[in-house]
Amino acid sequence: MSPPEKKARTEKYKALYDKDFPPLKNKLIFQVIKGEKIHKVPVWIMRQAGRYLPEYRKGRANNEFFKVCQTPELACEVTLQPIDRYGDLLDASIIFSDIMVVPQAMGLVCEMVPGKGPTFPEPIRKPEDLKRLTDKVNVDDSLGYVFDAITLTRQKLDGRVPLFGFSGGPWTLMAYMIEGSGSKTYSKAKAWLYNHPKDSKVLLQKITDVIIPYLVGQLIQLFESNSGELSPQCFTEFVMPYIIQIVDKVKEKTEALGYNIPVSIFARGSHYAIEELSKTKFDIIQVDWTMDPKKTRETAKAKVLQGNADPSLLYGSKETIYQNVEKMIEGFGVKKYIANLGHGMYPDHDPEHLKYYLEAIRDVSSKKLK
Repeated sequence: MSPPEKKARTEKYKALYDKDFPPLKNKLIFQVIKGEKIHKVPVWIMRQAGRYLPEYRKGRANNEFFKVCQTPELACEVTLQPIDRYGDLLDASIIFSDIMVVPQAMGLVCEMVPGKGPTFPEPIRKPEDLKRLTDKVNVDDSLGYVFDAITLTRQKLDGRVPLFGFSGGPWTLMAYMIEGSGSKTYSKAKAWLYNHPKDSKVLLQKITDVIIPYLVGQLIQLFESNSGELSPQCFTEFVMPYIIQIVDKVKEKTEALGYNIPVSIFARGSHYAIEELSKTKFDIIQVDWTMDPKKTRETAKAKVLQGNADPSLLYGSKETIYQNVEKMIEGFGVKKYIANLGHGMYPDHDPEHLKYYLEAIRDVSSKKLK
């Protein structure tokens, strides 16, 4: 998009910035965070807007993936699809975007390749390649389309549910930027941590410096989806300092603006880090399906937990889904808990089976809260 087009788009939504947004009708997630009384456990789903929905596939037929992300009207339309479909069974929406928008803002080309996923034609291979990255990224300019999509979507939601924004975590983004795409081992990126520890920290800091202003002003989920690839020692050295910096700075900046914005962390596979994460300023810890609910609750203590059914559960029958939801809620309890999956929706999930899952959350938790 050319600079004049960007300016015209932003001006189109600028009038919305100063208006009052519709009052929020569903405050369940905020009530859970505050420890207030609720009538049911709130639930939302990672990747709840996506390829499993026929309405999404129909809309994508004529639009390339990143075009949808970069066009506020299209991103808004996709974000609303699961909210319109499932109604009051969902207690939050999440803006349709992608974690790769941050590397794109930093100057790297990323393409969505069918059958392969996000791909960098010219990834970072050696420390000298860091010079190719944009110095001092102007987030408002480079990622303004995300802010415009959020503004428009908040208007269109009409207060039905809160809207999550999100970003990939520094390590997860670094891994993709070096590997060039997803990987089974992330060996190229992990090799950097051992062979170029100083340059790794330079890159992690560059990414962190973009993420902080990008996340300010949103109900936030930070995805460190590749953290489980690291040893506990590498997690402590190359992940924790940067995600702590992000949550501390985002909290500081939003509180200075008069907002108390909840921040969630998803460090997939990092079961060893739950206790350490529970000592940070993150309000919510999302856990994957490999973690035992009762043990996780004991370790995290008073933190709000979010998760964690195996996404493959949604291939099961209605009865199987209900039974597993009962066990999950029994483990986490109905307080300080937000239901979700242990990761995101799969493209071949049946939308009706997600409905079964959402209904089970509502029915099981409401009975326990009576």
